[in-house]
Amino acid sequence: MKDVAATIQEVLWDNPPISEHEASCAIFYSISSTQPGLSGINLGKFLIKRVVDVVKKDMPNICVFATLSPIPGYRQWMLSKLASSEMTGSAFKEILLRPEEEKALMDASGGSDLGSSGIEVMWNVLTSKNHEWTNSPNLVSALRTPMMRLCARYLMKEKKRGKALDSVANFHLQNGAMIGRLNWMADRSQKGLTQSAGIMVNYIYRLDNIEDSAQAYQNEGHIESSSDFRSYIEE
Repeated sequence: MKDVAATIQEVLWDNPPISEHEASCAIFYSISSTQPGLSGINLGKFLIKRVVDVVKKDMPNICVFATLSPIPGYRQWMLSKLASSEMTGSAFKEILLRPEEEKALMDASGGSDLGSSGIEVMWNVLTSKNHEWTNSPNLVSALRTPMMRLCARYLMKEKKRGKALDSVANFHLQNGAMIGRLNWMADRSQKGLTQSAGIMVNYIYRLDNIEDSAQAYQNEGHIESSSDFRSYIEE
């Protein structure tokens, strides 16, 4: 590929969109230690680096190695936060939505039965069985900002025992990747919408920094990320 993929459609094709000699980017797709039979195996040592070496040898023009990865724990985490936010008097209650996000969600719901607050709208959208919200351009647009912002927080800040809470994020980070870019509505399949409302993420493997990044994450829980990704956190 010429650029880092932003949607599943860009990597699932029958015929390559460009010739090999034109490609400058290699994409890893659908690989993690959460797959059956791979649990506990450090694939960063045995597979990712091996693939990189082979690709670099056969296609020296490739200079970017990245993934297009799911975020399997995000929707469930989001639902738990929405539930806590709605609990009156909860010690864990927090303000999840900014005023402009609240207004956008209420405007997009158009007086429907989705809820009387932005939190209720998000809850009803994320728990809808058939993901009808994806057919509403207004809802898709209104959800983008809060869902992407909170997804960045989930990947960067939410941890378990000092490591990323999300299993796929933890896998790539412990193997030396950095978080590159969030992609809105990248996977519109039933599974993608159920896991993360269609959001996917690119992890970038910078060949000169893999070992240092892996060690910093393993020892300190430090997560490397791009300026594009950090903009969601720093807003």
